[in-house]
Amino acid sequence: MHTSSINTRPLPLIGFCLAIAAFELLTYMASDLIMPAMLSVTEQLKADPGHVPYAFTLYLTGGIVLQWLVGPLSDHYGRRPLLLIGSALFALACLAAYWAPGIVAFNGLRLIQGMGLGFVIAVSYPALQEVFCEAEAVRVMAWLGNIALLSPLLGPLLGSLLLQWLSWRELFLALGIAALAAWLGLYVFTPQTLGTRPTAEPFDLRGTLHRYGRLLRNPPFVLSSIALGVMSLPLIAWIGMSPLLLIHGQGLSSLQYGLWQIPVFGAVILGNLLLDRLIIRTALRQLIRYALWPFCGGLIALLMVGFYGASTEMLVACLSIYAVGLGMSNAALYRLALFSSEDSKGLVSAMIGMISISIMGGVGSMIAALGAGDNLESFALIAGIAGLVCLVPLQPFLHRCRNTVAA
Repeated sequence: MHTSSINTRPLPLIGFCLAIAAFELLTYMASDLIMPAMLSVTEQLKADPGHVPYAFTLYLTGGIVLQWLVGPLSDHYGRRPLLLIGSALFALACLAAYWAPGIVAFNGLRLIQGMGLGFVIAVSYPALQEVFCEAEAVRVMAWLGNIALLSPLLGPLLGSLLLQWLSWRELFLALGIAALAAWLGLYVFTPQTLGTRPTAEPFDLRGTLHRYGRLLRNPPFVLSSIALGVMSLPLIAWIGMSPLLLIHGQGLSSLQYGLWQIPVFGAVILGNLLLDRLIIRTALRQLIRYALWPFCGGLIALLMVGFYGASTEMLVACLSIYAVGLGMSNAALYRLALFSSEDSKGLVSAMIGMISISIMGGVGSMIAALGAGDNLESFALIAGIAGLVCLVPLQPFLHRCRNTVAA
């Protein structure tokens, strides 16, 4: 890989990080800002309210449709052209949603918008890992995660407020315009050579598929990628089903719904801040073990709430404890997963995203089908069990990490 001048010039470095943060934030905003309006979307498009969690699942599914290809392509042709293509595709899909005539077209555009998330994971994340050393990369990922978390933290509340003056169609229009501005930032600040291999050979699709197969035979990689997806399931389920639980089930206003998101996503940010303090003197494996205390504690409390009766306050409190642990561990586990293979980081990151998002989307749909959106107790039980399942792949992965360090 060529060495980019971005490593030595602070202004392009800051501009590059901010442009990626803006693109990532908007890919999440396209989901979270719209969630308070989803019941209005289904009503206006004459569709069943059951489309609310499934529209979110389609958005996640869009994140894996192209990841398998764009990651290796960015290794071969460079991160810059792929980032520009992905951000342009996302912007155009948001603008097109303004004219969506029915629920089928709307869901199709949600799928395309979700592809922008795939470009973030498969292209921009490896780019950041290439620019920074290990500790700095984890810290930058955590800080960018904090910026991205402004979406689920403020998105529902901001969406509720904007819906007082704008329609859901106009919200998509505003997102599309903002995405075009993010594209301009990426165009200006993304270096030409980042991620590019010094080779004139054509892209080898068959060889790429063979490398994916080799990755799937790498136990540490598979275990860590599965753990990444499963750990996020309770949070993903909350994002997808909280409109049904709070607005449809509890009769809360869209503004009240937005306010109840703040403790949960504020807790993820708190976990990221704790990670930032601990990463300087703590090994990544040990940091994840520290994070498991609030992570498992919150989920066990969630199970108890499910058994003995839930209120909105108790449910949000349990989710918030869990979210602290998730914020502490996510960026650290991603770094370990990315470097559990010696293969090129665009391809590895794409496979991490495909595995983790497939789990979030597929199991998220199963959680919805099992009735987690019916009432608070059902959600607490199903989400709590789903999150604790992450210990099955995570513990053997951490054990392997310990043996590797010892060797």
